[in-house]
Amino acid sequence: MTALRGGAAAEHQLGFGVGLRNQHFDHILATRPPVDWFEAISENFMDSGGRPRAVLRRIAEHYPVVLHGVSLSIGSTDPLDHDYLARLRQLADEVSARWVSDHLCWTGMQGINSHDLLPLPLTEATLVHVSTRVAEAQELLGRPLVLENPSTYVRFRQSTLDEPTFLRELSRATGCWLLLDVNNVYVSCFNAGTDPVDYLNRFPFDRVVQLHLAGHQHCGTHIVDTHDRPVSEAVWQLFHLAWQRSAQAATLLEWDGDVPAFERVYAEVMRARQIIDGDRSVDVEAADQQQPDKAEAVSTPVAFLVPEILSNSDTCQS
Repeated sequence: MTALRGGAAAEHQLGFGVGLRNQHFDHILATRPPVDWFEAISENFMDSGGRPRAVLRRIAEHYPVVLHGVSLSIGSTDPLDHDYLARLRQLADEVSARWVSDHLCWTGMQGINSHDLLPLPLTEATLVHVSTRVAEAQELLGRPLVLENPSTYVRFRQSTLDEPTFLRELSRATGCWLLLDVNNVYVSCFNAGTDPVDYLNRFPFDRVVQLHLAGHQHCGTHIVDTHDRPVSEAVWQLFHLAWQRSAQAATLLEWDGDVPAFERVYAEVMRARQIIDGDRSVDVEAADQQQPDKAEAVSTPVAFLVPEILSNSDTCQS
């Protein structure tokens, strides 16, 4: 299996990147902006022989590219989709992807894709099950897998492991690496009534190669991971803690709904660099006083392929 060249400490220091979205194709090709790297949603390019894939190939000639999937369903009881993994490997080889990531979740069963990232009961039995599937996926991909902590809205009574412990043991057992989504930490901990700083204190940062940032929708009683607005002050506070512990992990901003002009997205990820450089302090009081948002539609990173899935959703309806 191909390793991350030079190990995590060298390979994951890509700088500050943004998610590649079709709304920005023309701008990127015409101006070649000073962003450090791009992350592409795997499913948006795997089955495209047309312009999206051609654009991705051109971008990969000038920037490091990482692939980020939403359909591997590593936690499902369905057999792994070998055809999916073969197509993913082909795309990764074609654009010299620095790594390939997905989520610690399941997305469907009996061949039906829910187009959602569904949570797992975190037990020893689940750890064995997922470890076996990660090993199989890595063998078929010919490279280590990178797995992300998902945003969650429920927890299972039968869970016996917390998420940081589960991911640490999974990484040790399989050699996979980790993508720490800082916004997901805040969302999941708020929804569960737990402390996000304590979550970070227990996270295996020695296995982290990438960090995610994104916006969310605060509904008062719960928070929804929407990726359709700027990063909240509370998440910036957590990011500062996470980045200090991650040995300069590659940092990426996701913006999937109500996507603004590229310059706005780029400016948002540059806030991460400003925070790291100490050019501005995070307003902790503002973070603690964040107000609920009005109801809006849920976004999805594969929205331009399957726009009908969540188009009528109302995130703040309980």
